[in-house]
Amino acid sequence: MKSNWNYPTTIWIGEDRSIDLPEACLLAKIKNPLFVTDKDLVTLPITIKIIANLKKTFKIISVFSNFSGDPLSKNVTEGVDAYSKYKCDGVIAFGGGSALDVGKTIAFMSVQSRAIWDFEDIGDYWKRANHIDIPPIIAVPTTAGTGSEAGRATVIMDEKIGVKKIIFHPKMLPSVVILDPNLTIDLSPRMTAATGMDALAHNLEAFCAPGFHPMADGIAIEGIRLIKKSLALAVKDGKNITARLDMLVAATMGSTAFQKGLGGIHSLSHPINAQLHVHHGLSNAIFMPYVLTYNKKEILEKIITISKYLDLEPNFDSFLNWILRLRKELNIPHKLSDVVDEDKIDLDKLSEMAFEDPSTGGNPKKLTKKDMRLMYQHSISGKLF
Repeated sequence: MKSNWNYPTTIWIGEDRSIDLPEACLLAKIKNPLFVTDKDLVTLPITIKIIANLKKTFKIISVFSNFSGDPLSKNVTEGVDAYSKYKCDGVIAFGGGSALDVGKTIAFMSVQSRAIWDFEDIGDYWKRANHIDIPPIIAVPTTAGTGSEAGRATVIMDEKIGVKKIIFHPKMLPSVVILDPNLTIDLSPRMTAATGMDALAHNLEAFCAPGFHPMADGIAIEGIRLIKKSLALAVKDGKNITARLDMLVAATMGSTAFQKGLGGIHSLSHPINAQLHVHHGLSNAIFMPYVLTYNKKEILEKIITISKYLDLEPNFDSFLNWILRLRKELNIPHKLSDVVDEDKIDLDKLSEMAFEDPSTGGNPKKLTKKDMRLMYQHSISGKLF
């Protein structure tokens, strides 16, 4: 099955659609692309094959890959230098969330005169940017989790203070997205599970976020259904193309929907990712039931709506038990203390960071630093609210 969509941007979907990458460049009017991927992906056969295919159309393909997970601001600076050095006119971002975020941010920062942190997702900071000459971006995800391919923001680490920050601008939305399930076949069961739970967290928090946005709600609830249908299948059988495609689409749907807002799951996760280097999808999966039960009163009606759509018993406990069963099936630990030494957990610092996280404002229940600390404590002990 192959399909072309135009929401929220141009999206080409189907097996082997990565072959169409040169055509996507031409559509975006990119003649000299910077191919951005991480240092682990750049040497893999699939990446080498895709670059070779690009060279049939473009004489030179410049590559930037000097980064890995949890990208730093200095990685973006080095990428911008490469973009300028090679006189590029667009970016191909290829890989997981880190590669997509670095590629998008390189394109954005290539025409800015201000520091990257001047465009943090705070108020109207994005209006400070030069928006006229931001070059086009083509995004090709190789994981089904962050959905950064359809997002207008990126997550970059401020290495000076050890905090992940969200950089936002509407024109960071890629011009063309290619969703090719064959690119995710070799993703390990562990990473398939973690990234899939990241996609679930995006869709779930978007649906539960307060405010009126029926379009986001519709996308989010269908994204949850696709995940219920296909995440466990993709983990058990990585070559199940239908399941892989469902998960790619669900991830893209999550990032489209969460323009409505995120919440406590992400607020708790970001400090753990930055300070203790726990994978973002894994931390989202661990925190999910603790935040759900803490928000129970505020989200009860929405959870009942989701349960009905998923053919579960229409009550909160039915949905919660599905989440708990899914995590167990995917070998997701129940407690934060199962993946991090308790001696390394600084509750005061983490609670402060979580409270200040931009996602906190989207939580259905107004949160305080005390709330953050309490949820961290429960995630360590394993006791649900």
